[in-house]
Amino acid sequence: MTPDLTLYDLAGADATLRFSPHCWKTHMALAHKGLSAKTVPWRFTEKEAIDFSGQKLVPVLVHDTHVVSDSWQIACYLEDTFPERPSLFGGAGGRAVSLFANSWADTTLVPVLARLLLPAIHGLIHEKDQDYFRASREKRFGKLEDLPAGYADQVAALRAALLPLRHLLGKQPYLSGSQHAYADYAVFGMFMWARCTSPLELLAEDDTVYAWRERLLDAFDGLARRAPTAAA
Repeated sequence: MTPDLTLYDLAGADATLRFSPHCWKTHMALAHKGLSAKTVPWRFTEKEAIDFSGQKLVPVLVHDTHVVSDSWQIACYLEDTFPERPSLFGGAGGRAVSLFANSWADTTLVPVLARLLLPAIHGLIHEKDQDYFRASREKRFGKLEDLPAGYADQVAALRAALLPLRHLLGKQPYLSGSQHAYADYAVFGMFMWARCTSPLELLAEDDTVYAWRERLLDAFDGLARRAPTAAA
């Protein structure tokens, strides 16, 4: 019997545009487990819609009476609740390494990518979200209109930050080894954030990270490649 799952998922003004890097981690984790979820589009100022989760951010996964928030906690819940399905981690050691990959992506890639993506995202979100989005993001990153002037430096910073990933992918096809798993999805979510919101070319085509991203775009019958983007 297929489990009854519901995922609250960040959306733009166009409800089909789902661009959260953390929600994309969950989309890939669900696909890896062979699970599907009904998705509910959620926007930044709709905090009351997820009050039942006890916090204010997505993704939020509902499974029967269980409510799980935070992409990492959702991954662990899926792994522990559906152990008969393909493993996201491949054991305790893989879970620990996946947590590192998740933490590295959140702390290293998010700040660099945010400076590249925030102006475009502001133009894609629902108008009711724009004042909140501007105020909250400008506290951390400065005026949105000033960010494009630094794009070249930020792309260079991103490519430099990817050096550990690049070295590893020169030796094996995925972070997780011969097959993709959650360590890959934790980083790939960041590239879906960019793909869904911006036309900026972030990677050179001869980069091993580019080839890895292409393989993950094609995973699960092209789940990520088929996702709506701002340019579509």
